[in-house]
Amino acid sequence: MAAVRISSRSGLPSLLVYLGIGVAMGQDGVGGIHFDNAELTQVFGYAALVVILAEGGLGTKWKDIKPALPAASSLALVGVAVSVGVTATAAHYLIDLEWRQALIVGAVVSSTDAAAVFSVLRRVPLPARLTGMLEAESGFNDAPVVILVVAFSTAGPVEDWYALIGTIILELAIGAAIGLAVGFVGAYGLRHVALPASGLYPIAVMAIAVMAYAGGALAHGSGFLAVYLASMVLGNQKLPHWPATRGFADGLGWIAQIGMFVLLGLLVTPHELKDDFWPALAIGLVLTVVARPLSVVVALLPFRLPWREQVLMSWAGLRGAVPIILATIPMVSGIEESRRIFNIVFILVVVYTLVQGPTLPWLGRKLSLDKSATEAADLGIESAPLERLRGHLLSVAIPEGSKMHGVEINELRLPPGAAVTLVVRDGESFVPLPTTILQRGDELLVVATDPVRDAAERRLRAVGQGGKLAGWLGTGGNGTS
Repeated sequence: MAAVRISSRSGLPSLLVYLGIGVAMGQDGVGGIHFDNAELTQVFGYAALVVILAEGGLGTKWKDIKPALPAASSLALVGVAVSVGVTATAAHYLIDLEWRQALIVGAVVSSTDAAAVFSVLRRVPLPARLTGMLEAESGFNDAPVVILVVAFSTAGPVEDWYALIGTIILELAIGAAIGLAVGFVGAYGLRHVALPASGLYPIAVMAIAVMAYAGGALAHGSGFLAVYLASMVLGNQKLPHWPATRGFADGLGWIAQIGMFVLLGLLVTPHELKDDFWPALAIGLVLTVVARPLSVVVALLPFRLPWREQVLMSWAGLRGAVPIILATIPMVSGIEESRRIFNIVFILVVVYTLVQGPTLPWLGRKLSLDKSATEAADLGIESAPLERLRGHLLSVAIPEGSKMHGVEINELRLPPGAAVTLVVRDGESFVPLPTTILQRGDELLVVATDPVRDAAERRLRAVGQGGKLAGWLGTGGNGTS
């Protein structure tokens, strides 16, 4: 918990703190623990990545990510291909790796890390389009990179590149179809089946997400893409007891990150790193200033992004635990010089994450992309179904920055069948009058009949974003005057 506090206050991605803890516990540290089981690390790493992708998908807003989907998909496919080619060429000629090992290095470091991106970007007040694009890219590009690393780490050479590309596209399509199907079916079930305890809803949501990964993997598709899409569907379906579910998923995500990073820190042997330090810096420099910017320019060429946004996209390609986990695949497969590949990737991730993560907010301000002062805060709304009464009880929290501050109850213009029944302010609760003025920090209890439940929530969110004139300002969610 102290490490979480340190990382959040310093602006550093938490992976650096946890990797340091793992290294300190290892055989060269004060703990003296000898651990070299790459296969076990890979298994736990995959499991942790499933949880991290699920938590990230649950927190991704469809309205933010929808406009970014084509660009994010291009970054995850075209961008990865460009990055792999440039980085592998540099690894072959700069540090004298054979082409197989060079391709493995290029593929391993071409994946942006979901945990690093989610943890850093959600503290950086960037435009919603950029945040959605970067988060979607980090959720999408794990799948093709895993396929490439496994293909390059097999015993025989890759002879049919067209077949490999076809395999990647097929696995992505299967994973996407299964993830969307599981997400929609799971959301329908959770909305229409009353569980006996509210604490079961978070467990059910995470179980559905893991089922999506299992279904995708069993069908020879991309399980990682399946779990991300299924979680994104669940996160945008207004499920019962949603704040509790988000808190539960966030806690599981922290546990997964801590366990994964500490285990990776244990696996590394610090005294072996000195010989690979400068080669790792060289490869990382090519990746950061050549491969990543070129992949962004090529992949986003059809979308005509402004140059400032392309600069930020190039610098925000954060690496984290995913490349280190993928570096265990050649170790498990027995590829020659696999230990050196692991050391190079470990050094590269640590050094360049230390440079890129804390400088992202500064770069956003320099490029005039800081939107913290212009975006209203969204409301936190929790729904509890009242099956016998065919109604819903909505708990609404008014945060700092919400434009619902200063709005009278009657100016909410909720649809017939919905009403504010209670206001909690400064620890005191009271039944509001139509002229009661709402304030930031208030908590409201809104009762809505089943037919108007969605319309009431849309109206509440619209007022939170646009104030009392939300209907005329084009923010939607009109109620009845």
